[in-house]
Amino acid sequence: MTETVIVHLASLIELAGALGIAGCCAAAVASLVMHRSPGRAQALVIEGSLWGLGLKTAASLLKTLVVHDWNGILAFAAVLALRTVLKRLFTWERQRIGDGAERMAAAAARR
Repeated sequence: MTETVIVHLASLIELAGALGIAGCCAAAVASLVMHRSPGRAQALVIEGSLWGLGLKTAASLLKTLVVHDWNGILAFAAVLALRTVLKRLFTWERQRIGDGAERMAAAAARR
């Protein structure tokens, strides 16, 4: 009984993460169409992806409460490693975009 509740709760958390990512991607497309701002659209996708990956990682951790064999543990480790790598890449990209925006603002101020 408890395992079923945990699995359902983890599924709801994963769904929230997926909806968050999809919502931010939709907002990025709308921003791109309305404002023609690729930087803003890129930032929206990155922020949504980081938020969504955080929720999906939390759901994966919650699911480990019901893992009982080595195959499940290895699958969890692989998913966690992949999500960690993706999160680091998105964080790096967010910093890169931020540095570029600061340089553009400094160049505009010098004019």
